[in-house]
Amino acid sequence: MEDREISGILIHWYGKNKRELPWRETNDPYLIWISEIILQQTRVVQGLDYFNRFVRRFPDVRSLAVADEDEVMKYWQGLGYYSRARNLHAAAKQIMSSCGGMFPRTREGVLSLKGVGDYTSAAICSFAYRQPYATVDGNVYRVLARLFDIDTPIDSGEGKKYFTELAQSLLDERRPDLFNQAMMEFGALQCVPKSPDCTRCPLNGKCLALASGRVERLPVKGGKTTVKSRYFNYLHIHGCGRTLLAKRTGNDIWRNLYEFPLVETMSSVSWGELQQVPEFGMLFDGMEGVSVKREFVAKKHVLSHRVIYAVFYEILVDSFSPAMRKYLLVPDAEVGNYAVSRLVQCYLEGIGDVCAPIGL
Repeated sequence: MEDREISGILIHWYGKNKRELPWRETNDPYLIWISEIILQQTRVVQGLDYFNRFVRRFPDVRSLAVADEDEVMKYWQGLGYYSRARNLHAAAKQIMSSCGGMFPRTREGVLSLKGVGDYTSAAICSFAYRQPYATVDGNVYRVLARLFDIDTPIDSGEGKKYFTELAQSLLDERRPDLFNQAMMEFGALQCVPKSPDCTRCPLNGKCLALASGRVERLPVKGGKTTVKSRYFNYLHIHGCGRTLLAKRTGNDIWRNLYEFPLVETMSSVSWGELQQVPEFGMLFDGMEGVSVKREFVAKKHVLSHRVIYAVFYEILVDSFSPAMRKYLLVPDAEVGNYAVSRLVQCYLEGIGDVCAPIGL
């Protein structure tokens, strides 16, 4: 199969079928970087609005670097994988302090930024500087696996190395930016994961997986992630116009986001059983007749390695116990100003009569 021919077909297809997206209309490495980080684990249709809001507020490296982390997290709220936002913020500061405020122009320099790996660095250097580095994302893995009928697992070390080398061998070095965009767009729109329309595919005469009847089986993934269930009982405690909030610490994906006081249990519990948990007793020590105004059972919240089953209890109080003083006391109308997880955001959006709705 002629590499140059494949490149020509893809670039021609891209010219007729590409989506008009703002990060494709610029060679500004900062804007391309923001778009690439947002689009990790996020579909374009969802990421577009976030991109536009984010770059309106943080239009360049300096504005992002000097921003407060809480504000950055607020603008990221709802996208998930919050370490991406923390890394963006840290990398912006890194550019200001170590690079004189200028975005790096070499692959090595881009790779040195916090949170930037092989794919993102290749994308930035290719799209911003037209440097000859192939980008290999999920769409590219799928196109290559089918085109060449490859069953090496894409999540193995061997697979990642093989597919990267294959993509690099196909790269049109005269037009690396166009080739990479075309390959990824082709996977997103034409060579889709389920039921691709191979009859309309411009590469159907060259696709080895189509010839062998293995299109739906490729690409192959080897490892399976162990998923753990967790049970969260959120206590939405408020009274006298104020609400209790806590800033999440530790090293999990929700670090530095805000939430209501949380009691985690080993399994699902009733309200009566929850009151027997020691953490609950300590929180309400000395308070009489604690009652629930409203109970909200959230939909199962699925993360990459966790499934969270959450129940929110809205509790109205006349005063706050000594144990509650370790939490933030936030005016009800200002709760929506704090960055929270998507799980908490969904709850808040459902009780707009109690707390100001979330919004940017």
